[in-house]
Amino acid sequence: MTTVYDFSATDIEGRDLPLDTYRGQVLLIVNVASQCGFTPQYAGLEALYRSYRERGLAVLGFPCDQFGHQEPGSNEAIRSFCKLNYDVTFPMFAKIEVNGDGAHPLYRWLKSAKPGVLGTEGIKWNFTKFLIGRDGQPIGRYAPTDKPESLAPAIEAALDAQPGG
Repeated sequence: MTTVYDFSATDIEGRDLPLDTYRGQVLLIVNVASQCGFTPQYAGLEALYRSYRERGLAVLGFPCDQFGHQEPGSNEAIRSFCKLNYDVTFPMFAKIEVNGDGAHPLYRWLKSAKPGVLGTEGIKWNFTKFLIGRDGQPIGRYAPTDKPESLAPAIEAALDAQPGG
């Protein structure tokens, strides 16, 4: 598997969704949680989505309960929380694991393609972000402490980049 488009994931409604659906778009893939100190980043992620979706950005939220049990709810509870508290309209997926033997294949590939600090592959906490170019290749990996709005210049550059160049 060589691009993000080679993967599929279950959306928050329980439907299998090939990521090829997003071919040609810039993607911001984020592992999210509803009870985390970084949870207010949902507002920033939604703002990025609303600002750039017409230009081809899709934010993809992947709930994960591997960090401090901060996403204990069902997919329905997560969807409800995101809508009621942050008016999330970007695509959300079913809860997954991002580390360990049960890690989703997408996350195994992302971590290998864009290791973290000092080459570590493991996701350290909720709200780790991966920016994917229109060609389906990872451009950058951003820490949970990187606020969504700080990614705007990198997102704009990715949106303006010509495919293959």
